[in-house]
Amino acid sequence: MRFCTSVTCMDGRIQLPVIKYLQKRFNAEYVDVISEAAINLVLSKQTDNILIDAVLDRIRISVEVHKSDSIAVVGHYDCAKNPAPEEEQYHHTIEAIKFLKNKYDQLEIIGLWVDENWKVKEL
Repeated sequence: MRFCTSVTCMDGRIQLPVIKYLQKRFNAEYVDVISEAAINLVLSKQTDNILIDAVLDRIRISVEVHKSDSIAVVGHYDCAKNPAPEEEQYHHTIEAIKFLKNKYDQLEIIGLWVDENWKVKEL
């Protein structure tokens, strides 16, 4: 069994497209989904320590128990909690990746954007 990890917004519209993309991209059978509203913004700003710790604990479980070797941070169009335009959300996602790379430098960590047609593209 091969796992990867999706650190994604809770928006249900993006879940299946992201899971399908990651299964193909990482040749993974399973995708652990760690979801929180506007998670790319949360990890980028790093102002809510309680939430950050909870997310990091879930990532730890995915990596240590399920042996996930890759993580995707996901931003998307029409986010209720992060209504920033696409370009600004790219920045949030890149900053979130940098934050996670400091914790998990041995893993492949990528950024994804889900557009208005629910198509996934890698940053």
